Amino acid sequence: MNDELLSGALPDEATAELREAKRILEHHGIADRLTELVGAPITASIKMLPDVAEKTLHTAIDHSLRVALDVALRTLGEHSVESKKPRLLTHKLLAGISGAAGGALGGATIAAELPVSTVLILRSVADIARSEGEDLSAVEARLACLQVFALDPGKDSAIDDDTEIGYFAVRAAMAKQIRDASQHIVKNGVADKTAPALVKLISQIGKRFGVVVSEKLAAQAIPVIGAIGGALINSYFIDHYQDLARAHFTIRRLERDHGEALVREAYGSLTVR
Repeated sequence: MNDELLSGALPDEATAELREAKRILEHHGIADRLTELVGAPITASIKMLPDVAEKTLHTAIDHSLRVALDVALRTLGEHSVESKKPRLLTHKLLAGISGAAGGALGGATIAAELPVSTVLILRSVADIARSEGEDLSAVEARLACLQVFALDPGKDSAIDDDTEIGYFAVRAAMAKQIRDASQHIVKNGVADKTAPALVKLISQIGKRFGVVVSEKLAAQAIPVIGAIGGALINSYFIDHYQDLARAHFTIRRLERDHGEALVREAYGSLTVR
């Protein structure tokens, strides 16, 4: 039994890593970062969009996550033994190029641009996962990459009060969908993306990812943004999820090293600013 389990406390280095992860996961929503970039509050909501735009956005989000799921299940495990430093800048530059096209042509390009951005983010998340010791030959680890799209610490779109959904609450809420999807894929393979277990997983992630995408779209819709601003916004977009991925997979590594119960107890006791 590890010494830290006997003492009931994480080592200092692990505690420092956990504190930084909590700071990212609980206090850095994309809306605040976009507000800093464009100089005006980003208060977008899917519900505030016209009906046609809302339907288009929902369709784009659903399609993007289905494409990302397909990529996650078919290709992320190809180099599962690699643990080299993640290529954060490469993915960020590619996302910027994609965002420049969207910014120049306006919000109408969301259906074409969002799947590209989503897959770029997913591949960067997978690089980070590998660097933190994840074995992406395992279906559950690949779905944990997809789960990052649900981890933005902003308000949950499904509730009307001021309650914030914490990191472990989101993981707990998604645990059944992740488990059911993993079991379905192991048993039946990846051919049928319309299986109820996969549809439920995409729906659960889409509820939270949709809030972030609507905030991104609101920032891109500002007239002075244009192509340069679109590139910057997409760079912020991928940078945001890279941060969330580092925090998420740091915690998963700490759980493997020190035990889930101890890490979760320590997380709950930490205060961050």
